[in-house]
Amino acid sequence: MNVLKVRWWTIGIFVLPCLLLYMMMVFVPIVISGYTSLVEWDGIGVNKTFVGLDNYVDILFHDPHFWPAVRRTLMYAVFSMAEIPICLLFAILINRYVKRGNRLVSIYFMPVILSVVIIGQLWKTIYNPLDMGGMINGILNALGMQEHMRAWLSSPQFAMYCLYFVSLWQYFGYHLIIQFTGVQNIPSDIYEAAKIDGADGFKADRYITLPLIVPVFKISIVLAFIGSLQAFDLIMVMTGGGPAHATDVISTLMYNNTFLTFKYGYGSALAMTLVFICLAFTFVINGVFNRIEKKVG
Repeated sequence: MNVLKVRWWTIGIFVLPCLLLYMMMVFVPIVISGYTSLVEWDGIGVNKTFVGLDNYVDILFHDPHFWPAVRRTLMYAVFSMAEIPICLLFAILINRYVKRGNRLVSIYFMPVILSVVIIGQLWKTIYNPLDMGGMINGILNALGMQEHMRAWLSSPQFAMYCLYFVSLWQYFGYHLIIQFTGVQNIPSDIYEAAKIDGADGFKADRYITLPLIVPVFKISIVLAFIGSLQAFDLIMVMTGGGPAHATDVISTLMYNNTFLTFKYGYGSALAMTLVFICLAFTFVINGVFNRIEKKVG
């Protein structure tokens, strides 16, 4: 009750530093990008030409690489979300059958704390051709499956799927620890009461674990989806958007246009487009899960 009696200006003193930092690091750059997306500028000189929405029109209707990049970005997000139910299953099994599940979950979490550069270089070596010591091609060669050997990251057909797999491997432990924590926080008394009523094992998971884990599940979905829409570092380390734009996503397309071809206004328009897409899908996902929470509640 004493907390409720604190004056509003006292609360403001503690909130203001974080609010100012957030505005400087997030809100102000978005506003600046919104302005530069309306001009034609190389990012270096002082001459800027106001072009209005022309950059957005070029992106949506004239850029041959944009819509394929959108498709790859959304596929990246779908693959990232697809592993979350698997993480939930692992979390349930570890919580039920492993005595010291925290240690096992910590082992799965280790790739998350590794540098993206280290992960990218590691998997580039694994995907290398046989003459460069590639592990996958080495295993296929040892098994007599030479017809399946290929330069994985140099193939427009397979390069993006290779990146999907690395991303799933890297963030599996991240979503596993979120789901595992959610499962552990469900009171054991509920399971004991359900067991008395004849609900045990996976039947209890269906009627107890799944409904109660929905808020935590939503957090993982939102983090996976938004994080995948902004995927950049791993792709730049492993392929740089190549070969022949085969692994370009919105963020790499934005980087290449901004810093390689010096179309700063065009790159800002791509950045703002990505912001709009993230906001739109965040609202959609929250709306869907709010309905699910009302039904299971």
